[in-house]
Amino acid sequence: MGVQLFKAKYEVEECLSEIRECLEVGWTGMGFKTVEFEEAWRQYTGLPYAHYLNSSTMGLYMAVDILKNEYGWQDGDEVITTPITFISTNHAIAKSNLKAVFADVDETFCLNPESVKEHITEKTRAVMYVGLGGNVGNYDEIVKICKENNLAFILDAAHMAGTRYKGKIPGREADVVIYSFQAVKNLPTADSGMICFKDGKLDEIVRKKAWLGINKDTYARTQNMGNYKWKYDVEYVGEKGHGNSVMASIGLVQLKYLDRDNAYRRTLCQWYRERLSAYPDKIKLVKIENGCESACHLFQILVEDRDSLIVALNQAGISPGVHYIANTDYKMYSYAKGTCQFADYVSKHTISLPLNLYMTFEDVEVICDEIVKFIVNK
Repeated sequence: MGVQLFKAKYEVEECLSEIRECLEVGWTGMGFKTVEFEEAWRQYTGLPYAHYLNSSTMGLYMAVDILKNEYGWQDGDEVITTPITFISTNHAIAKSNLKAVFADVDETFCLNPESVKEHITEKTRAVMYVGLGGNVGNYDEIVKICKENNLAFILDAAHMAGTRYKGKIPGREADVVIYSFQAVKNLPTADSGMICFKDGKLDEIVRKKAWLGINKDTYARTQNMGNYKWKYDVEYVGEKGHGNSVMASIGLVQLKYLDRDNAYRRTLCQWYRERLSAYPDKIKLVKIENGCESACHLFQILVEDRDSLIVALNQAGISPGVHYIANTDYKMYSYAKGTCQFADYVSKHTISLPLNLYMTFEDVEVICDEIVKFIVNK
């Protein structure tokens, strides 16, 4: 089968045991395990609130929607964001009738603070910050910019499960943090996510909006001696965005092994770096800021002829990826095409190398051999 880009590794028997408990109790939906997973995530991250959702995309959508409504933003107001991200990030802005204003990235592949400052206008309301690949980038500078300009700070932490910065899980500084537990993420479930607001009032709102605006979820309505409370009110036009106990069961197990698994990802990345750093004129490595202990969801390099290298690796049974095409190349965001020079370069020249927990040192060596053979022969 060759070397895959991603391949989730599950603690199968433990996961099945947790899922079995859901089936035996007869409760597979919201509540039961989702409540337990939320508490475990709060304990792990140190963040004050956490609500379990069916995807991080839903979390992004609800984060922007709630901040807009609660902070009094108007249609057409602006959110500064990155072009180098999965499309969910920027769709969340557009979906709330706000304008995505694209700033450039720097050598960390995260937002460039200087470019962010250049894009602030009287209509700017927030910065959407993506910790690409698990890296924090110039996190402190972005936090400072948000504070100085009274901007909301939204942290898209889809790649950051387990990332630490200066010894702590980043995110306390953010108005809201959104994590992904999608099938190939560092903490994999089939698909789910977590939204962590700083403000308890907003946590209460997202719990209602994620359950169609209903002010009492079904689990809460069955906690009084098993009697089902059928009366509730509907306060919002919400979404059906909550997570379920089957996926939360997997999450509870995988969380116990997250730091162990991330440590091995960092080892794989270190092997790549040691080998590929010998070719600085041909291969550019992503910069990791001091103090960042990355979750290492991605290992990315920049090369001149990216597309031909992908073909060469595919022919050798190796499956790399691209993260990401600059969103400004997409039709709906083409109004900003050409405005982010380095992001455009990254989009055309970056390649994500295989990074899964089944890989060995020998696998990394084989991949590096193929890359070196390619660049030497160019």
